Amino acid sequence: MWQLCISAEKWFASSESMAVPIMMREEQTDFMKGKKNEYKSPREETFEVGFFRTEDAEGIVALFHTVYGDHYPIRMFYDPAAIIAANEEGRYYSIVARSSAGEIVGTTHLFRSSPYPALYENGVGLVRKGYRNAGVFREMSRFLFDDFIPAQANIETTWGQAVCNHPYTQQSGKNAGHIWTALEAAVMPAKTYGKEQNSGARVATLDGFRSIYPKPHRIFLPAPYEQELSWIYARLDDIRDIRLSETKTPSGNVTEAELITFDFAGIARIMVKEIGRDFQHCLDNIEKECQGKNTIVFQVFMNLACPWVGDAADELRRRGYFVSGAFPRWFDSDGFMMQRILCPPDFDDIILIDDEAKQLLEFIRKDWERTIA
Repeated sequence: MWQLCISAEKWFASSESMAVPIMMREEQTDFMKGKKNEYKSPREETFEVGFFRTEDAEGIVALFHTVYGDHYPIRMFYDPAAIIAANEEGRYYSIVARSSAGEIVGTTHLFRSSPYPALYENGVGLVRKGYRNAGVFREMSRFLFDDFIPAQANIETTWGQAVCNHPYTQQSGKNAGHIWTALEAAVMPAKTYGKEQNSGARVATLDGFRSIYPKPHRIFLPAPYEQELSWIYARLDDIRDIRLSETKTPSGNVTEAELITFDFAGIARIMVKEIGRDFQHCLDNIEKECQGKNTIVFQVFMNLACPWVGDAADELRRRGYFVSGAFPRWFDSDGFMMQRILCPPDFDDIILIDDEAKQLLEFIRKDWERTIA
């Protein structure tokens, strides 16, 4: 069984608008009134960091125009009323940096982007050019993780995507305590990053996760990736009971999968919560659904809590998919993603700033080479 294809915009709207506890809304109001821990930089480029206020919306729009022109794909960030509504409804939590004159010179966000609502993505961050050496990203991240997140009962894990055409967001992810667990090859069109970026046709992202409230649980590793995933989990800031996936898929099980498309980027994300004997047929139907949509990147997320996840991984390997990595708490239990790309991976153009990320890339490159051998 697989669910009808939906666009990423619609999926994000529904997933991010889930109920938020009343206590969180009250605390959010305090942040919006600027009552908590704002920061004054001692540097020449003075600024303060705090939670979003209604009057900040116009400044956020202006900042996106300055950095990205009119090319940023999430159109909400060009609509002040939409930004205000998203913050009021709790779909996005915006952190902003204000200059001494009250202008918005930086912003970053926390938002839902996965099947599990207590996993929040930290992203959509940018800083005005004249403030990029003033520690704005560092202070926004400090405010987010030290002040805002600990006050929220519903944020159990955070994650972020760092682009690999420059080092800056990777350093920001490290500063936030995210541990690199996956790399998405050629995932985004370079034009997404607007007039300031220098890169090829598509850009890879490095994915990192941080546990806020640990949840030890049992996971099963597909045999071809036991070594790679064991290395990833040895660095994780949470505990897992790790077993090898050796069980065959039971005959009565039915696949539960959902297709989400990012048409602007040519991406198809397939969320496989349950793996059944019909997985091959289900995947046939989903890939057929993507024909004619200029899909370039196929990503299949599988639930590592499933003892027979190895069967699904073997089928994907036969179809030319290669490893991306682990996605902790993706389904509440962990996810494992494999990817297939219909374009060059441009591995040699990927910029990585630490040895662990480079080792992760080598795992992925080696598995991709298997697909073209």
